[in-house]
Amino acid sequence: MRKRQIDTQDAAAAVVASGEIDCTEHASIAFSSEDPSHPIDCVFDGRHGPGAPRWISARPDMPEQVVVAFDEPQSLSRVMYEVEERERERTQEIRLEVSHDEEQSYRPLLVQEYTFSPRGATFQKEDLRLEVQRATHLRVTIVPNKCGSGRATLTSLRLFA
Repeated sequence: MRKRQIDTQDAAAAVVASGEIDCTEHASIAFSSEDPSHPIDCVFDGRHGPGAPRWISARPDMPEQVVVAFDEPQSLSRVMYEVEERERERTQEIRLEVSHDEEQSYRPLLVQEYTFSPRGATFQKEDLRLEVQRATHLRVTIVPNKCGSGRATLTSLRLFA
């Protein structure tokens, strides 16, 4: 018999992931651009953390959008996302907005800026608790160059019911 004691961190991670929405099965993903070697698929591939594959926009210094269009209206209790920038110093802004009416209007959820530096902070993880009912769309707008120059990046986006 092979056996091992469950680490308390492993058990907590399993509970956290239990309400995760599989966006690849229950939503369509729209995006404004992608670098072919860093496609949007990376954001939803289940890999996360520093060094994980990531989406990178094709256009430098341009605001970009990723829109999750749910197949059915969805309750959202939590949004987790990660951003990594190892190559250049810049400040990136992320805006999260939700629509309840098939993109007729959006309500802001979060505006956050991150300053990255290859010699300092290169990775950021956010865990946002929400009480959103009947969301039809979640829009992520990324402004890659509030200070500095670069392309929009996103390592992972995880949504929980």
